[in-house]
Amino acid sequence: QVQLVESGGGLVQAGGSLRLSCAASGRTSSIYDMGWFRQAPGEEREFVASISRSGSSTVYADSVKGRFTISRDNAKNTVYLQMNSLKAEDTAVYYCAARTGPGIRERPVEYSYWGQGTQVTVSS
Repeated sequence: QVQLVESGGGLVQAGGSLRLSCAASGRTSSIYDMGWFRQAPGEEREFVASISRSGSSTVYADSVKGRFTISRDNAKNTVYLQMNSLKAEDTAVYYCAARTGPGIRERPVEYSYWGQGTQVTVSS
């Protein structure tokens, strides 16, 4: 089993920045690619970004390209999401997720493990 714990969410003004962290524990050797998703009230969970096991490959949703950066530190079993130039529409609960197989994926069903989520609220 793998446990994921997100942190770093909060309230920020539009144009501001936040850095989310996701610490993995348990059978971390089974983790391959990791991703960030978000879910706003009344909306479906949507893909934000994903990163390969080595960190050499990343994929972003069009809505966050150029503003968000995903990275990982495998020595610390932690993945990060640096969010800059935040907009009101970025407001959501952000979830960290981990895959136990290779290949970056954008669908939630492709991920085996999930964190509890962290709230990000951007005021306009």
